[in-house]
Amino acid sequence: MRIAVSGASGLIGSALVESLGKDGHETVRLVRRAPASAEEVRWDPVRGTVDVQGLAGCEAVVHLAGAGIADRRWTDARKRELRDSRVLGTSAIARAAAAMDTPPRVLLCGSAIGYYGDTGDSWVDEDSPLGDGFLAELCRDWEAAADPAREAGIRTVHARTGLVVSGEGGAWGRLFPIFKAGLGGRIGSGRQFWSFIALHDELAAMRHILTTDSLSGPVNLTAPDPLTNREVTAAMGRVLHRPTVAAVPAFALRAALGEFAGDVLGSQRVRPKRLLESGFAYAFPEIDQAIGAALRTR
Repeated sequence: MRIAVSGASGLIGSALVESLGKDGHETVRLVRRAPASAEEVRWDPVRGTVDVQGLAGCEAVVHLAGAGIADRRWTDARKRELRDSRVLGTSAIARAAAAMDTPPRVLLCGSAIGYYGDTGDSWVDEDSPLGDGFLAELCRDWEAAADPAREAGIRTVHARTGLVVSGEGGAWGRLFPIFKAGLGGRIGSGRQFWSFIALHDELAAMRHILTTDSLSGPVNLTAPDPLTNREVTAAMGRVLHRPTVAAVPAFALRAALGEFAGDVLGSQRVRPKRLLESGFAYAFPEIDQAIGAALRTR
């Protein structure tokens, strides 16, 4: 299968390209500079342009590009950048796919469980309503930007991803050095639910989506059983054999992160209903397994 991938330099995108390549699939990477090889296709998410000819023959497009949510403090300018990088980029990809003489069979777009907002102890799944806050509104607009592809009859899926357990990058990659140093601990009250997924299962779920025609619309990419931050903290200490007595009080997190602290302290108890109903099998569904798998790939 020939598959185009945007965001191929990121944690998930780079791992997905490597995984697909090992299994003999042909991948083309969307880049914002002049292509250096036939495996690259130029696009400009801000201007909304994509080299459609470079996508010819692609049966699937995986769109993962977007500015890092937790990379910087959320100023008004940063929030515009976060929104534009996702909404404008998704719109460009969707319109390009829809304009192709032979469109791809499936467009898999990144999204996030931030769609649900702070859900406390309540379970949510893909049928649950939109939550409150900046991230929820961002996810809503991000997903709606794919409408041109949907309207063109392309099977369009939104991968609402949770916290990816990986030692290679992302939020969890920043946690490992802290916990290894024995400085890890709960965040805030520790009662907030963290809906996690092992990087291995994230990639496997995406590949499952690409070949499962019954899946469309939002699909939660999380492990079946979310845990509280306190439980995750205990698991990190258990697997790494380190104490976890330190704690980050809520006021300190708000001082450091500003508005984004509300999402870190928020609770999201997400059920991956559609993934489970489609027959997807997790390799590392338990937190200790997911942490162990991340350590082995560091």
